[in-house]
Amino acid sequence: MPKAAPLEPAIREKATQNVPPGLIKVLLADDHPVVRDGYRNLLESVHDIQVIAEADNGEACCNCYKNYAPDVVVLDLNMPGIDGLETIRRIKAMSQEARILVFSMHGSETIIWQVMRLGAKGYLDKKSGKQQMVKAVRQVAQGEIFIDAEYVTHAALQKLFAAPKDPLSALSSREFQIFKMLAEGHSIIGIAAAISISPKTVGGHHTNIMKKLAIHNDAELTRMAIRCNVIEP
Repeated sequence: MPKAAPLEPAIREKATQNVPPGLIKVLLADDHPVVRDGYRNLLESVHDIQVIAEADNGEACCNCYKNYAPDVVVLDLNMPGIDGLETIRRIKAMSQEARILVFSMHGSETIIWQVMRLGAKGYLDKKSGKQQMVKAVRQVAQGEIFIDAEYVTHAALQKLFAAPKDPLSALSSREFQIFKMLAEGHSIIGIAAAISISPKTVGGHHTNIMKKLAIHNDAELTRMAIRCNVIEP
């Protein structure tokens, strides 16, 4: 099947009207242009995938999803503005049928469980081989779950939607999102602005997080996030 030439973002919307039927339409979201270029070239080197839009932050990704209706969103978790977790939440609010493949450097069963809990269909580590990305996009496009084999064995996959055996499983999806942002050094006011809730609400979640995890300050919170592989040391 013929492939369209690479598109500039400014003309991408008009050109997507002429995407040949049968191609998997992909929205690629990552804040590093070099990373996007590499994955776009990889995905468009096969006959059945076309990148129809790109975004370099969470807000732009949500807008692109609304405007372009991709078959698969390939989403980095750590971007400026709203993070990947909030981006998943907003896209799923627009469409429960959205098929989202998360790819990130932060690999752990906790992260995988949380993104799947929010409605993502797959998780791929950025260190995985190139062909794994193609396989993951195809599998997610079919509505199937894809989990990077490095993190989840077949046996563990059967238990994917059971809470992992770590203290963070006690947190709700919103609490986990705020936990992660606090561990990354964001302020309560900054978190409130980023995810469009009030500072008072964030403060309430902060208090609940501390109680559920039996910790007493943000230094302990950060150490727990590192220990559970939620953030890098």
